Amino acid sequence: METSTTSSSKPSIVVLMGVSGSGKTTVGRRLANALGWDFFDGDDFHPERNVEKMASGRPLTDADREPWLRAIRDFIHDRLEEGKPAVVACSALKDAYRDVLRDGNEGLRVVYLKGSYDLIRQRMEARTDHFFDADMLQSQFDALEPPDADEVLTVSVDASPDAIVRDIRERLPELDAL
Repeated sequence: METSTTSSSKPSIVVLMGVSGSGKTTVGRRLANALGWDFFDGDDFHPERNVEKMASGRPLTDADREPWLRAIRDFIHDRLEEGKPAVVACSALKDAYRDVLRDGNEGLRVVYLKGSYDLIRQRMEARTDHFFDADMLQSQFDALEPPDADEVLTVSVDASPDAIVRDIRERLPELDAL
């Protein structure tokens, strides 16, 4: 279980990370609802040029992601300063990306939604309301630097969204104490 991303036993921001299609938004909304917290989708922080690039089938570079990650980090910082708990969905595929999010943000808990390529590809092909092309999924798996077990809580996505939320809440009971 993760200890390095929070100095408190009561984190007030949970970042759900994983590749596109892993369930960050679906699980995030349900987790936030169950906790009575606000939910924010990291995709909403992308500049329009990033959305256009992904929609055209071109993967983002680290340079593309840098301002996006800083915007999410600053948003998390503001929420923590205001004492407003939240769930944030953000791919955070690389260690360096997670480091940006953690910078100055004590009280941040990261949950890695982990699933197989085949399962996630199947889910992505079934959805119609997202700008991310399923054919780009391999680029996400290629970029993914799976976090260490002591860095984050890892949760399998091979269950229903409600079961995943239950698993997170059972393994992080301090979330319900806020």
